[in-house]
Amino acid sequence: MPQIDQISDFWSSQVFWLLVFFGLTFLIVGLGMVPKVMGTVDLRDNQIAGDLAAAQAARDEATAQEEAWRKRENANRAAAQGLIGEAKAKAAAANAARLAEAQGRLDAQLAEADAAIAAARTSAMAEIEGVAAEAAREIVARVAGAAVEPAAAEAAVKEVMAHG
Repeated sequence: MPQIDQISDFWSSQVFWLLVFFGLTFLIVGLGMVPKVMGTVDLRDNQIAGDLAAAQAARDEATAQEEAWRKRENANRAAAQGLIGEAKAKAAAANAARLAEAQGRLDAQLAEADAAIAAARTSAMAEIEGVAAEAAREIVARVAGAAVEPAAAEAAVKEVMAHG
């Protein structure tokens, strides 16, 4: 059969050219383009790894700086609290000194007032005794018609007021 004989001739040339084109394609793509693409992929992988390492280093540096800042801030806050406490203590001491000074003045004024009151009381009691002795003499003179010595009237009034 001639058709079958043609198939073997047809197929053999087709297979030959297929192998030639696949061989050329392999040489061009496999040996020329794939290494360039793989080199580009490796370069990109290395660049990504380097960028990630740089980002991690930057993050670590930022964390270290933040920790240092927090330590400084805490130290500053503690120093400020110390200054505030010191200022409060100074203010409390100043207030205590002013209060003690004011209390001393008030105590002195109170002592002066007590002395003035005692003097006024003594003076008033003396006047009351004198008035009472004079009134007693006049009452005895009107009621009993007798004259009483001023010294006796004062002694009687003092005795009554001492027991009263």
